[in-house]
Amino acid sequence: MKREIVKIVKGQRAVDGAGVNLVRVLGHDTVNDFDPFLMLDAFDSTDPNDYIKGFPFHPHRGIETVTYLINGEMEHQDSLGNKGVIRDGECQWMTTGSGIMHQEMPKASDRMLGLQLWVNLPKEDKMAEPHYFDISGDMIKTVENKNSIVKVISGNYMDKARGVDPKYIKVTLLDVNVKPNEEFNIDLNKEDNVFIYVVDGEGTVEGKKVESKSAVLFNKGDELSIKSSKNGIRFVLFAGKPLHEPIAWAGPVVMNTKEELQRTFRELDEGTFIKHNPKK
Repeated sequence: MKREIVKIVKGQRAVDGAGVNLVRVLGHDTVNDFDPFLMLDAFDSTDPNDYIKGFPFHPHRGIETVTYLINGEMEHQDSLGNKGVIRDGECQWMTTGSGIMHQEMPKASDRMLGLQLWVNLPKEDKMAEPHYFDISGDMIKTVENKNSIVKVISGNYMDKARGVDPKYIKVTLLDVNVKPNEEFNIDLNKEDNVFIYVVDGEGTVEGKKVESKSAVLFNKGDELSIKSSKNGIRFVLFAGKPLHEPIAWAGPVVMNTKEELQRTFRELDEGTFIKHNPKK
């Protein structure tokens, strides 16, 4: 059965971090429909003043953060002692688990284009040991079809290529660039929640128009078909099995109950937030 559109969310301008201008696409109002995906922030700017103040050290607990850069450069550092740089076509996947302090500082570039996704962690894994890794460009497999180019960040693309295998939520992330006036078809797990974020261009799904800078959620089904416009379309596809668990969300922390949130912020005040120290 082909998937059809059930909701289109247009991103809203927002300011976060130390003064970063971005587009907040998904957030508190969309968590039930887009489960297990919590938040999606997108950035697209040719003015470094929009983003160079970055995101200084801040805590996270109970989620995974996935930062994908199409263009640009971002330095990062965390409380596990890791530091590095994400560049064009690279990704950073961080399991915050029981708690981590993290910072991301974008560097000036001709164009900063990318996104950050928050994926919820199951109740039993909320307090897992934090884990962090970079997905370098050579780890992202590229499949060139007759009508499209697909970069496989995670999951399996039509048994043609596999990306990284997430430990907790088996999320599929694909960066798809469809040539003008062409149709892109993909088979998907019919039980997964699936949506796309349109980076550039526009197209149609079952005759309904999808535009740039919007998130498009689909109903259940095992096939998705997207037809590009005369200008083509580029989108990131996200697929994952919903958790159907209660969500208690405050700032950078996502737990299951208000009591867990209160305990988290009490630990931050008391200096007992970090549960796992770097191995010596």
